[in-house]
Amino acid sequence: MAASSEKRLGITTRWRWLGLSLIVLLAAVAGLGALLATAVVIAAPVVFLSAGLLVFLGVASGGIWLATRRLPRDRRERTRRIAFAVGTLAGISVFCLTMLVPLQDPRLPPAPVDGLAFWDLPTGSRIAYAYRPAAADAHRDTPVVFIPGGPGVADMRGDLEYFGQLTRDGFDVYVYDPLGVGRSTRLDDPRGYTLERDVEDLAAIRQQIGAERLILIGHSYGAVVAAGFLARYPEAVERVIFSSPGGLYSLPAAGGNNIQSRLTTGELVALYRLLLWPRATLIWGLVQVNPQAAHALGDDPEMDARYDRVYNRTRPSLHCRGKPLGDELHGLGFYTNAVPRQPWAWLRPALEGKPAPALVIKGACDYLTWDSADDYLRTLPNATLAYLTDAGHNAYQDQPERFLADVRAFLLGESPRDALHDARKPAGYEGPD
Repeated sequence: MAASSEKRLGITTRWRWLGLSLIVLLAAVAGLGALLATAVVIAAPVVFLSAGLLVFLGVASGGIWLATRRLPRDRRERTRRIAFAVGTLAGISVFCLTMLVPLQDPRLPPAPVDGLAFWDLPTGSRIAYAYRPAAADAHRDTPVVFIPGGPGVADMRGDLEYFGQLTRDGFDVYVYDPLGVGRSTRLDDPRGYTLERDVEDLAAIRQQIGAERLILIGHSYGAVVAAGFLARYPEAVERVIFSSPGGLYSLPAAGGNNIQSRLTTGELVALYRLLLWPRATLIWGLVQVNPQAAHALGDDPEMDARYDRVYNRTRPSLHCRGKPLGDELHGLGFYTNAVPRQPWAWLRPALEGKPAPALVIKGACDYLTWDSADDYLRTLPNATLAYLTDAGHNAYQDQPERFLADVRAFLLGESPRDALHDARKPAGYEGPD
């Protein structure tokens, strides 16, 4: 009989402590909600962090009081004191260690680039760029400008080495780090990272170059910037190439979570270890409700370094399986990538009917949808599709010779070898619809 009573008491005690643990968890969720709600209106970390802490303590205290109200009086106060002390100490300790301590990722600079220089634009942006002049015996008047993707991703050294090959065909070639990326300006208010700002920076770059017209090569989000420039300044575009283009309406509509669907289980585990660290998750959540609050808590060097690691973990999804991944990239831009961007509903109507010759290049295992490329073909009357088998999102890395041959043919007024006359998805296409 005594043994049975002791057993029941042990079970009851375990359930009670489980209930107290759930109360602490509920208090943590309530505290996080209060933190985010406060951050919407007040961007000062001391304010929104204090609000979250106070709500955590209040909910934890109330929950513990309710959970222990039926205990015998001689045990009630002692249990409350112990539970509150342990729960509060554990909660605050975990919060401080995982959310207040800055992320300790290596802060590595972008790869060095020969001929690095800067444009100080009238938009307020200070833009890092590099330039290769055309071969002296075959100079053409219109320069090529490459616009990288992301947003927030740039590989100036690699891009210059690859697209710099077009100098043999008589083209001056420019590559640059967009606003918020690499060695270019970071904004104090991340809400300033917009498609419109990127387009106006490109317009100012044309003025800095002194070119009447440009040949644009835009990759991924860079293709959206090129489309925005063409829509607003059609007279300033001689030809345009859209490489694995993002959607003409918004980035989520173009890709969603397809990038993660192409990773193996092991690659996803490694990725989510970085994404789900509490401080990283908190700052990402703050970016969604108030980017200024996020920036006040986690500055650019800290968050750019974490984004470097996150991006480099996703590189397998940018290539067909088995293709080399290339070098890791550093100096990427977290906030220009993470800040929610309003859908650019103006873009497609403004782009319709623009006569500039356009080439859309799509890889067979691009993680972006087929419709994201087909949209350009349906919107632009003089657009041609080049389809590369055994090539992923970064098709110019997976199939460098074929990609460059198609680009050269298009720029010289010839038909690309990989051109398709039927825009329907080919047999063997591996990407999403």
